[in-house]
Amino acid sequence: MKNTLYDIKNEYLELINQVEELDGELTPEIEEQLQINQNELQNKAIAYHSVILSKDAFNMQIDNEIKRLQALKKRNNSLIDNLKNRLVGAIQTFGEFTVGTNTFGLRKSERVEVEDVNSLPKEYKTIKVTEQANKVEIKKALKLGKEIDNCYLVESNNLKIK
Repeated sequence: MKNTLYDIKNEYLELINQVEELDGELTPEIEEQLQINQNELQNKAIAYHSVILSKDAFNMQIDNEIKRLQALKKRNNSLIDNLKNRLVGAIQTFGEFTVGTNTFGLRKSERVEVEDVNSLPKEYKTIKVTEQANKVEIKKALKLGKEIDNCYLVESNNLKIK
């Protein structure tokens, strides 16, 4: 039967409870079970580490593929823009034309360009304000013993594998 880390931990805690019930005495059976439990933990940790390394490597491959696809998309968009501009130039030179069931022509559109938003009157501006907590400064203040409402330090354990 393959034990999970949860099972290994529970078995270990049971063994520790047995040792405590025996006033700290280690019987040969408990000592052997502790050794087996330790070996299972090491084997499971190595297996987990192997999976972590494998998934990290796979994620790096995914990241590289995303970068490659983004570069490909950028090249395609550049080609599309270039071809559209050439068609617009041809239509401006020769006028609207039809090929098969496709008609190539131009339509007018308008867009607004604003050079300096700050120089606009208020009625022509929308102000968006976003607030964020300055966590670096809050952390410094909390570490110095200052109390800040609704703020507290949270310790967490992060996996370290050397």
